[in-house]
Amino acid sequence: MTYKNPNALMSTEKLSENIDDPNIVILDGTYHLPNVDRDASDEFNNGHIKGAQYFNIDKVCDLDSDLPHMLPSPDKFAEAAGSLGISNEKHVVVYDVYGMQSAARTWWMFRVFGHDNVSVLNGGLPKWLQDGNTLNSDIIVPTPQLFKVNYREGLVRHLSDIFDLVETHDEKIIDARTSGRFFGTEPEPRPGMRSGHIPGSVNLPFGQLLSLEDKTFLSASEIEKQFLDVIEDIDKPIVTTCGSGVTACILALALFLVGKEDVAVYDGSWSEWGSLSETPVMNN
Repeated sequence: MTYKNPNALMSTEKLSENIDDPNIVILDGTYHLPNVDRDASDEFNNGHIKGAQYFNIDKVCDLDSDLPHMLPSPDKFAEAAGSLGISNEKHVVVYDVYGMQSAARTWWMFRVFGHDNVSVLNGGLPKWLQDGNTLNSDIIVPTPQLFKVNYREGLVRHLSDIFDLVETHDEKIIDARTSGRFFGTEPEPRPGMRSGHIPGSVNLPFGQLLSLEDKTFLSASEIEKQFLDVIEDIDKPIVTTCGSGVTACILALALFLVGKEDVAVYDGSWSEWGSLSETPVMNN
């Protein structure tokens, strides 16, 4: 079984061969959890893939929200994309320093705003270096472009939607967090969060979709097996969630690879649900 949407990934070999293609825009979409003492912007400045620019999900977001990196308005996203030299004709390639973690969030954001010509570097920066490629610290100044948005509301779920789903079960909610966080036996990385999960949701830690060796995605058949171990039918409506809407996008990307293109992501995820007193929580 092969991927039905293979272009959602790009191999390190293909990117290396096309590194100077003027139609490709490379983005470092790295994000670190708040309990990790690292600065993604500084790391980018110290070394990145040739021609890459840093895409900061904590700046390209709704700055008026108290929640982390919530989706920006369509106009704000269009402005951010255009300022990075991205037009609707460009091929965006995203990576992160973990191999596969936050790059999928950037991939999802571009899809939400109507840009399908976007790929995630399979295996990310670790695979890039493992394959003998190098980094540089040159900072490029792109020529601004016009980026037109086509907002896809169906790829996003909000708090009110999840309240409805807890009652109706019309869409299956899959949580990408570790099993410890899902079952409430591990603390959340953000202060003030309750532990547990959304009632009716099931758990598929995102790492189970990746090779232990190099963080590349499993084969299509292995991806389907992982999902069918926790839900009965991947053809039915699915919403993914996680801690703050980042690794939920890895589940959405995995399902997109095997042909399911309508998966929605709960944008607020546990940062929202776990912080409110009125939301029901399960921890068993």
